[in-house]
Amino acid sequence: MLICVPDILSKADVKEFRAVMDAVAWEDGRSTAGAQSAMVKKNEQLPPNGDVSRKLGERVVRALAANSLFVSAAIPRHIFPPLFNRYGAGQHFGVHVDNAVRGDHLSGMRIRTDLSVTLFLSEPDEYDGGELIVEDYYGSHEVKLPAGHLVLYPATSLHTVTRITRGLRVASFFWLQSMIRDAHARSMIFDLDNAIQGLVGRLSRNDPEVVKLTGIYHNLIRYWAEV
Repeated sequence: MLICVPDILSKADVKEFRAVMDAVAWEDGRSTAGAQSAMVKKNEQLPPNGDVSRKLGERVVRALAANSLFVSAAIPRHIFPPLFNRYGAGQHFGVHVDNAVRGDHLSGMRIRTDLSVTLFLSEPDEYDGGELIVEDYYGSHEVKLPAGHLVLYPATSLHTVTRITRGLRVASFFWLQSMIRDAHARSMIFDLDNAIQGLVGRLSRNDPEVVKLTGIYHNLIRYWAEV
């Protein structure tokens, strides 16, 4: 299940993020890559344990928690502290799969990476190339979103960032562990939530059938959730 979530950050937020990020030093992006990924990764990133990464990352996490579509799709249990990268001309990230477990040195957090997230911080017309391509059972999906929007996709997927031929692609990237480990179950719960919200729009939240479906929704989460 690949889901695009608009307007996690406002344009003003993105502008502020970019100004702060442009004022600090970047490092080789391979420092956070696994052994296989490091062989195909060519980009830069903000030092993961630096003050700028941590403070901007905290703002991203607060924005995620306030976004109902993101919460509905991810049902997050743990969100890894967001990281920040950039790709300039000639840089790319070859085909890879993300590590199954990620650990954060500062907090001691360790998570199972159920979902991968890319939050775009450059507008599509700022760069050529740089598409995120995600492979799943139904083929390849090419993603290049407006700044402030994010894409959520299974961390089990093979994916790549194509070579940049012009400009600069800036993004935040991170992973999360969902309360619903099973991807199929998580997808069904998301579909049910969307259906309920559609009915609320046409009927009301107190309609007997809406109340019944809402109960089913919560009982399914209760059945599958790991907390």
